[in-house]
Amino acid sequence: MAVHLRLTRMGRHKRPFYRVVATDARMPRDGRFLEVIGTYDPLKESDKASFKEDRVLDWLQKGAQPTDSVRGLLRKTGILKAFRESKQSSGK
Repeated sequence: MAVHLRLTRMGRHKRPFYRVVATDARMPRDGRFLEVIGTYDPLKESDKASFKEDRVLDWLQKGAQPTDSVRGLLRKTGILKAFRESKQSSGK
């Protein structure tokens, strides 16, 4: 089963709010998911994205692939850098 980290849309009309979820790649965007691992609010002024860092790192270590938008959010929060550093330190 291929797992993706993707955004699922919540909120109301013209007031989007997103959950970052780990889901099977075959499921639809707002369909069934495995776990909620964070949130993203594009309308907020600051601190737009928040993640459960330990769960995100766990999914990435298991081979989950983030979508382009989630990869950008992980890069902004520094989680992707932490994942790469842990991957390099365990590889030595």
